[in-house]
Order: sequence, then C-alpha cells, then structure tokens
Amino acid sequence: MSTLYSHVLEPVELAGLKLRNRVVMVPMGTEMGDHDGHLTDREVAYYAERAAGAGLVCTGINAVTDDYEVINEGLGRVDTDAAIPGLTKLAEAFHARGGAVSVQLTAGLGRNINNIDPDRLPISASDNSHWLDPSVRCRPLETHEIKVIVQRFKEAAERCAKAGIDAIDIHGHTGYVIDQFLSPVWNRRTDEYGGSVENRCRFAAEIIAAVKEGAPGLPVSFRLSVDHHFEGGRTPAESIEIAQQLEAAGLDLLMIDEGSYEAMDYVFPPYYLGDNCMMGSVQMFKDALTIPVLGCGNLTPERAEAAIASGEMDFAGIGRALIADPEWALKLAEGRRDDIRPCIRCNQLCVGNAFVGKPLGCAVNPVVGLELERRELTPAATPKRVAIVGAGPAGLEAARVAALRGHTVDVYDKGTQLGGVLWPAATPEFKRELRSMIFWWERQLATLPVTVHLGTEISPDSPELAAADAVILATGSTPLTPPIPGLDGPSVVEVIDAHLGADLGKRLVVCGGGLSGADFALEKALEGHDVTMIEMKEGIAEDLLMINRITLLRDLAEAGVTLITGRRVTEVDATGVKVEGPDGPVHIAADTVVSAFGVRPATALVEALADRDSVVAVGDCVRPAKVGDAINAGFEAALAL
Repeated sequence: MSTLYSHVLEPVELAGLKLRNRVVMVPMGTEMGDHDGHLTDREVAYYAERAAGAGLVCTGINAVTDDYEVINEGLGRVDTDAAIPGLTKLAEAFHARGGAVSVQLTAGLGRNINNIDPDRLPISASDNSHWLDPSVRCRPLETHEIKVIVQRFKEAAERCAKAGIDAIDIHGHTGYVIDQFLSPVWNRRTDEYGGSVENRCRFAAEIIAAVKEGAPGLPVSFRLSVDHHFEGGRTPAESIEIAQQLEAAGLDLLMIDEGSYEAMDYVFPPYYLGDNCMMGSVQMFKDALTIPVLGCGNLTPERAEAAIASGEMDFAGIGRALIADPEWALKLAEGRRDDIRPCIRCNQLCVGNAFVGKPLGCAVNPVVGLELERRELTPAATPKRVAIVGAGPAGLEAARVAALRGHTVDVYDKGTQLGGVLWPAATPEFKRELRSMIFWWERQLATLPVTVHLGTEISPDSPELAAADAVILATGSTPLTPPIPGLDGPSVVEVIDAHLGADLGKRLVVCGGGLSGADFALEKALEGHDVTMIEMKEGIAEDLLMINRITLLRDLAEAGVTLITGRRVTEVDATGVKVEGPDGPVHIAADTVVSAFGVRPATALVEALADRDSVVAVGDCVRPAKVGDAINAGFEAALAL
C-alpha cells in the first residue's frame, strides 16, 4: 500500500464499526429509486461500486414519514417495512465487498420542499416563508407532531438495523426541517423547542436518542451546515454550540458542511469555489469536540491527508469525486494517484439531473447509474481498426473505450495538443480540473492500443480513413463570427486565441456573454484587466446550471467585471465597440475586443462522409453542447462498435 496517503487510508473504528479507511462518501441523492421511493437493483449497484473507494458510503436522504409532508416522487423513503428488502440488498452488496454503508434519514424538506401542495402547507419550526416563493408561509409543527416525527426516526432506524445497515446519518443541514429548528433565523418558537441553543437543539437531540434506541450499536452521524453563507444565517461560531449539544445527545460523528438554499453553490460547490473550499472552520470543531469530525468540500487527496495527519479532522468527506471515480481510495492505496479520474465539478449530470428528477449521471464517467450494464466492458466480437478524427473530449473517450474493448485505435487531430477546446477552456486556475482530465486521458491511452497523431489534418480522401474498419468523427466546433463590421480588425481576438496567450491590452471588451466569454472575463479580471462584457440577451451565461451561475455572477461582480446585457454589438472600430440598445447607440472603449459569440458544428468532414458506412459523428460536430454530453457520446459510440 502507498505510504503517501497512509493517514487517509488507515483502518479505523467508528463507535465500534470497523472501516477499511477514513474516507466517507458523503450523502448525495440519486433519483434511482422506484416509484415508491425504495432502492432498486440499479441504485444498489451504484452504491456498492463505491465500496472499494470509501471506508463508509452514505446514501442520499430517505424520508421517515409522510404524516405531515408529502414525500416527493424520487425521494428515498424508509417509512414502512416495504423498504426493508431493498435495504437488505444494499447491506448484503456492501458486506460481500468488505465495505460498510450508512443510510441517511431526513425529517423532511419543510420550507425547501420542491412542490407546494396548496391543501397541505409546508411544515417548519415556525411560520417561515418558502425559500423560493415568499408568498407561501409554512405551518409550524405542533409539539405532538414533533413527537410523532421523532418516533418515526426510531421506527426507520429499526428497519435499517433489521436489514443489516451499518450506520445511520441524520440529515441536519442545508436548511431542511431539522436545520430549521436549529437556526434562530427560522426558529422563533417560544415552547421547549425554541429560544435557547439547548431548546433549538432539542428536536435533533431527541432524534439522535430515538435512532440509537431503534438501532442500538449502530454509529450515528449528523451532517451540519456550520456556515449558511447568507445574512442572518448561522455562522461557525454559533454552530459550535449546536455541535456540542449534539455530542452531549450521544452523536458519534459530526459531518461538517456549509451552505443553504440561499447559498446553493456551497451545497454543491462548483469549480469556481476551488479546492478544499469548506475546510476553513474544521479545526474549530475538532478543538471543541471529543467525537470525530469530518471535513469536506472539493477535497483533494493531499489536503485530506494533511488534515488527518495533523489532527485537524478525523475523516475525509468525498462526494462527487467518488461519483467520478469509485476507486478513489483504492487507487491511492495502489500508488495510482494519477489514474484517479478527476471530477471537473461541473454539476452537470449529477446535481443537474437531480434538480429535474432524472437519475444520477456523471459528465466524466458514463458508467454512473448504469453499473449493471457498463461496469464490465464487453470485448468486441470482431476487433476492428478504428480511426477517430478529433482529440477533444468525445474523441478521447471514444478512443479509450474502443481500445478497452479490444479495437486498435488511431486518433488524428490537426492541433498540436490533446483536448480540443478543453485545452484553452482550462487556462483559468478555477478550471484546472479540465486540464487534469486531459492528462488523465493521455495517461490512460498510453497503456492501450491507441496511437495519437497530432498535427495531422484529415480530409475525406485521406488514406487513413480508407484503411479503417470504422470511423468516429469528433471534429468539434468552429467559432461563430457574425457579420459585424470591423470584427475582422486588428484589435479583435477570438476567445480561444485569447485563452491561449494572444496579446491583450489593459481594457478588454468581451462580445458575447455565454459561458466561454464569462469564464474568460473572470479569468482576465482576476489578472488585473479592466473587463466589460456585452450580451444581447438579458442575462449572462443563461444556459449554465443555476448552482454554478450563482457563483459565477458573484465572482464577476467581485472581480469588477462590467456587465452590459440586452445590448447588441453593431460595429467594432480601432478604439472599441459600438453597441445598440433601448437607450440608443453607445461606444465602449477597448484596447482589445474579444469575440465570444459562440460556436457552430464543424460539419465539413461529417457532410463529406455522410454516405459512407461505418462512420458515426459525435460531440460538438453534431450539436455544440457541454463537455459531459461530448464524453458520454464518445463512450456510447465506442460501445456500439
């Protein structure tokens, strides 16, 4: 076993439960349950695949009751004995692999509930407004109703124990019902469940006691948002008192977390928040408690190792990185750190899918959610010689999977660097995981029957295509250049060239407010440039997932980027840009104008080869989309060979 990460990988006991290492897969929803919210074989396979990558794997939230709140379709539930068969399958799958599994239980969503039933108001600690629709007021739970919910936790814990589950986590964060009791911003009660810290913690403390009574001997953890990140929300200093109350109630492990629905980006930290973004207050809690604490938030293996080695924390909470690579800890143990598939923190197919009720997926790991079908790649019945044109994300993933299935692969790209558009897109420090993804592909392909030919342009009559049994076209996209006078002038630089080091002046005007232009504007503003963005639509990066967009817009404002929306660029001249809007024409001075009007499919080769057999097109050359779409399309094309 590698000694570089010996503290992270150290076997440990948690309240008597033996764990193979100190890595905990923190709870994340899957939307893979059946119509009744019970575990399916598909969901069990997804979780069990991560048994090798974590000492303890936690499920997503499971409701313990629908007495007072409708359980949304897709949400897990352990409120009846009908949940036991699925839980038993889950426990057996983990124990067969030598792993341990924890089930997360929730009292409900309350003011965060997705669908509002006008005949059944959301419940809460007090008459709070719904987080998204302030016109909807929550109904405060009655004292006897609180007692019922506590009893339901005991019953749910009994079901988990009967099924052989190893531990239970209590969902106390992100402003859900339990958190609404803990926080004075949401708890204005005057009975024994409100007022003092002890009273506000009473509901949570009674739940901890009920779970321990229902599942004696099982470790109990609690996930607590120690910093809500909004005015009036809880701060770490206030959260320490709560953590101490929870410890006194018998808690075995505190999972330190941050965020709320008012600061959604901290709940699912995108790449803008950087590495280790929730570690700032972990030491405070370690010093204040005697029970183990867990830190999380875009943790790198190196930071996790250092924090555990120094005594800053006891467990490393890993979330989306274990979606991207279920063997995260196993590869560390085997000295294969560079073989860990990077999570690019895009939130596209994990959180993004959950938000619209779709099953969990992954932008960089197309096996996610399809472990039953895709875990073992079927060897090709007839190995082929495969030519792939384009070394971007779709082409590289297609090459990897095709080679793993036994095909011999040649990849051709007219550029001099792997990665296609990912390479320039990854120049900002906050997007460096994209570049890590390119290096990961490079390392994987080096061990497979894949030959990469850079600086090689392929035409319809190239002999390389004639010699291939199958051709995958992943030629990507080309910049969109609208017919704007002066856009071909000497002061204009295309955004990809700007990323790659073109000479830029101090004052930049970025024409186009999509994600490419916005990320570039942020990158250059952070470097000290004076940046203005112009967008014809009313918003910047409107196609970006809401969670990521929250951080992007905040960062753009903090970096001093001037945003001009609802305006159309009409001309570029030697001194700047002319813009037309509701208030008439305006001239904006610039030393350099950056063209970021988007892209269109590079279809020339696709169209020329449309009549040939055994040719398939994938990625942006079909339809420009996000990186996850390209990677998944490349995987599927290779799977179909």
